[in-house]
Amino acid sequence: MKIIKLDEVDSTHTYLKDYIKTNGYSEAICITSDYQTNGIGSRGNSWTGTKGNLFFSFVLNKNELPKDLPIQSASIYFSFILKDILKTIGSEVWLKWPNDFYISDKKIGGTITTVSNDLIYCGIGLNLINVNEEFGKLDISITSDNILKSYFNKLKLKDSWKQIFSEFKIEFQNSRKFQASVGDEKVSLENALLNDDGSIQVNNKKVFSLR
Repeated sequence: MKIIKLDEVDSTHTYLKDYIKTNGYSEAICITSDYQTNGIGSRGNSWTGTKGNLFFSFVLNKNELPKDLPIQSASIYFSFILKDILKTIGSEVWLKWPNDFYISDKKIGGTITTVSNDLIYCGIGLNLINVNEEFGKLDISITSDNILKSYFNKLKLKDSWKQIFSEFKIEFQNSRKFQASVGDEKVSLENALLNDDGSIQVNNKKVFSLR
C-alpha cells in the first residue's frame, strides 16, 4: 500500500478520487492527513475533527479483496478489520451496523465506501482525542502510523467474508438498541434481521451498508 501523508486536506476521500482521476490506478494507495476540514460522511453528511485525530482513505481493485465478499457490504468488512486490531490492543470499541465505531453508547468514528468501476474507495475517520460532547473518542492511546501499518498488513491477509461476518453477527446484537438511517428516516434496529450478505431486513426493506 502506497501511503501519501498530508498535513491538511479538505477531504482525504475527495483528494484520493481526484488523484486517481489525474494519475490513474496502478497500485493500492492511501491518503492520510493530520486534519481535514470537510470530510465526507454517510448520506452527504460531513465528518470533520480536531487536529490529531485519524483520517485516511484508500483505494483497492476489487480483485484485491476476498472473492466471497459482497461488495455492498465492503464497509462492514473494512470497518470490522480495524475494530479487531483496536480490540487486540485493549480497546472496548465495537461496530454499530453498518459502519460506525462506538465506545459504549457514543460514536467515535465511521467509514464510507464507494465503488467506481472496478475500484473500491474507503474513507475512515476516528476520534483519537475529544471533539465535543456529542461524540466520544478512542479509549486507548495509539499512533496513526502504527495503526495504518497494522491495518494494511491485516487487509493483505484477505480474511474471508465468512470469517468476518461470523464475528460481526454476534456483535450485531449491540446495535439493536440503536437506530440506523434508511433513506431519509431513522429506524430502530431492535427487530432488524441481519442477512448473510451483511444487509438488514427492516420495515420490509432490504438495506445494504454501501453508500
